[in-house]
Amino acid sequence: MTHHANGTSDGQIRWGILGTGFIAELQTQDLIENGFTVQAVGSRTLESSKAFGSKFSIPAAHESYEALASDPDVDVIYIATPHPFHHANALLALNAGKHVLVEKAFTMNAREAQEIAELAESRGLVALEAMWSRFLPHMIRLREIIGEGTIGEVRKIVASHNQNLPKDPAHRLNDPALGGGALLDLGVYPVSFAFDVLGTPETIRASASMTATGVDRQTAAIFEYADGQQAVLDCELDAAGPNRAVVIGTEGWIDIEPTWYNPTPFTVFDSLGNVLERFDRPVKSRGMQFQAAELERLVKEGATAGAILPPSESVAVMAAMDEIRRQIGLSYAADKEVAE
Repeated sequence: MTHHANGTSDGQIRWGILGTGFIAELQTQDLIENGFTVQAVGSRTLESSKAFGSKFSIPAAHESYEALASDPDVDVIYIATPHPFHHANALLALNAGKHVLVEKAFTMNAREAQEIAELAESRGLVALEAMWSRFLPHMIRLREIIGEGTIGEVRKIVASHNQNLPKDPAHRLNDPALGGGALLDLGVYPVSFAFDVLGTPETIRASASMTATGVDRQTAAIFEYADGQQAVLDCELDAAGPNRAVVIGTEGWIDIEPTWYNPTPFTVFDSLGNVLERFDRPVKSRGMQFQAAELERLVKEGATAGAILPPSESVAVMAAMDEIRRQIGLSYAADKEVAE
């Protein structure tokens, strides 16, 4: 097994953390616990940077995102700001010659995603979407099982992401100005999973209901594919659910246990319901180290795109989310901005 497959690092590549919120803490913890070098942190205030830096014993704390991006001791920048800022933050880092790991949803829309992908490619840099579930051991095994034909031809996937999240109208999740709504925060997981297993859909049908603040409270989508396959996807931000996923094939099915996008067991059944395989491998830390290991692998190989999640697929995922939003009548300020 190669070193990246177990989610560890030799520590040679130096990371900078852009943004100091909850998700930044989770990623930084996983980096440190698995041998990655976290060299610097940057926030909009020095106070916030220093607090984060002291919590994780990070050598450098910068008073701005610009200062972090221009730090010569940083090779890769992890972008952990709210969705509407990913685009500008990623362009800042890429223009400073840094590779980027960009939190999902990758951007607000496909236009922004395409600009990041094109800039990274032109500079020979990695721009990897932090869709961490793609790189987890159970997802790698799941793709192998499907590829081996164990469950026959895949006909359908069903995937949910329903959480009971904060109700405060000013909270990021409920604020249109901060890219709020169930789709961008939660729905991105099932949408990305559909792309992972079945690829880009031919057509999309979506429906939603909205919050009082004007973002989507709950959204459901059916992706339809050329040979009749379907992905049935749903998300909601004010009611929790089991968060299971299932892949149904002509010869059997795979049941991924709660919470399916976290490190979790799954069971493979034949079409009669007999168990063919049970995958249950404990993972160290939360599991966010695997995406970081993939980014380091790409950097060391001099590649800008990997097979598991190339930038072109992050763009295609955003395009599908754009279409869902078009159908449910959800638009953001970023949709109105014309590309420079």
